[in-house]
Amino acid sequence: MAGPLAGFRIVEMAGIGPAPFAATLLADMGAEVIRVDRREATDLGLPGREPKFDVLHRGRRSLAVDVKSEAGRDVVKRLAGKADGLIEGFRPGVMERLGLGPDVLLKLNPRLVFGRMTGFGQDGPLAQAAGHDIDYIALAGVLHAIGRKGEAPVPPLNLVGDFGGGGMFLAFGVVCGLLEAQKSGKGQVVDAAMVDGAAYLMAPMYGLFAQGAWIDERGVNVLDTGAPWYNVYETRDGKWLAVGAIEKRFYEELIERLGLTAKDLPKQNDRKRWPELKAHIAEAIATRTRAEWERAFEGSDACVAPVLALGEVDKHPHNIARSTFLKRDGVLQPGPAPRFSRTKVEMGSPPRPRGADSEAVLSDWGFAEAEIAELMGAGAVGAAV
Repeated sequence: MAGPLAGFRIVEMAGIGPAPFAATLLADMGAEVIRVDRREATDLGLPGREPKFDVLHRGRRSLAVDVKSEAGRDVVKRLAGKADGLIEGFRPGVMERLGLGPDVLLKLNPRLVFGRMTGFGQDGPLAQAAGHDIDYIALAGVLHAIGRKGEAPVPPLNLVGDFGGGGMFLAFGVVCGLLEAQKSGKGQVVDAAMVDGAAYLMAPMYGLFAQGAWIDERGVNVLDTGAPWYNVYETRDGKWLAVGAIEKRFYEELIERLGLTAKDLPKQNDRKRWPELKAHIAEAIATRTRAEWERAFEGSDACVAPVLALGEVDKHPHNIARSTFLKRDGVLQPGPAPRFSRTKVEMGSPPRPRGADSEAVLSDWGFAEAEIAELMGAGAVGAAV
């Protein structure tokens, strides 16, 4: 694998959501990531789903292990002993009960960076509680802030908790740990919690709130559809435009290209008249199709963009030019990001079936042929399922 993390070895304990996302980020950046799948079928994926659709499994090989058996646990220990990092997304205490906690693995490999992904963190009153993205962003104050005035909070898919506040923070934490270990020669535990990460993403809003510049209500602020010039508007053909003309010069260009006259409109920052201004902008945008507005705003600094559907994104000229989206086996997916000037990143291998690489992984990581045969014969390690 190419990329800035080439040469680093990561063990990923199979899970769903944020931990696999972190593993994908590390793999896309060139790290060798081994996914330790369970031998038995689980609810970690949709039954009968083809591996190619598990985009978050790309770029790494799969080793199926029965971690409930002593022999299976010994396999994980040996892998961890040769790895730079390990990622797991179980509830606090699960790895310890398996005999694979950081107290055990760091003794075997003092340089190991042990990345832990949870919703509420390794400690605190809710540490053992079940939850999902919507619960974590609710506790962080994020969910309350997203939505239109007078309406219920709107979950922003599971992007803020699982992926932004979870997987990205875990990957960042693991890379920080790897960098520090190169200097100190010592590993450590990374406690990444989705509540913490989601709160971190809200840092600017908490600053504005403390200043008195952010009202603690939905749909009345600059970035939450309260402002007429930061909103989405329907076009004549039932599609949508995204408008983000915050700065004065951008706003003035917006108004000009919409064919409106500034002196006939409320002032840009007159909050009391925002509903009136919003109605003028909506009325203007509704007169043309989305494609017509795209042409009208081409080359403009009015901060206007078409709201593209999932099936349209790979056809936009900018996304094409930057290869933002790639197709593999007919599956549209984002390409690796960010880009680097010297250490080129490439999308790794396609998602692999559970256990597809068990023998090859064990061999590459130093297991003798006889050991592999014994492990597979005993059921501690499984082949492709």
